[in-house]
Amino acid sequence: MAELHTGPVETGASMDYPEHEKTYAFFLNAAKYGTMFCVTLLIAMAAAFFTSAGFFSGLVLLIVLNVLGFIVLR
Repeated sequence: MAELHTGPVETGASMDYPEHEKTYAFFLNAAKYGTMFCVTLLIAMAAAFFTSAGFFSGLVLLIVLNVLGFIVLR
């Protein structure tokens, strides 16, 4: 059965703030670069499938846009 607590359960527990900050920074970078990759993939697919550029030109466009994106977002 659950006990009734009047205060916080973790009173006095030490927090590892540097580890929290590292995890948060990793999450922000993963979200930023993951979004950039998805956007560049959609642009390259649109160029490859809806224009006369073709598959290999779309692949080259994907690589170029990702390299530029990593340089700009760094």
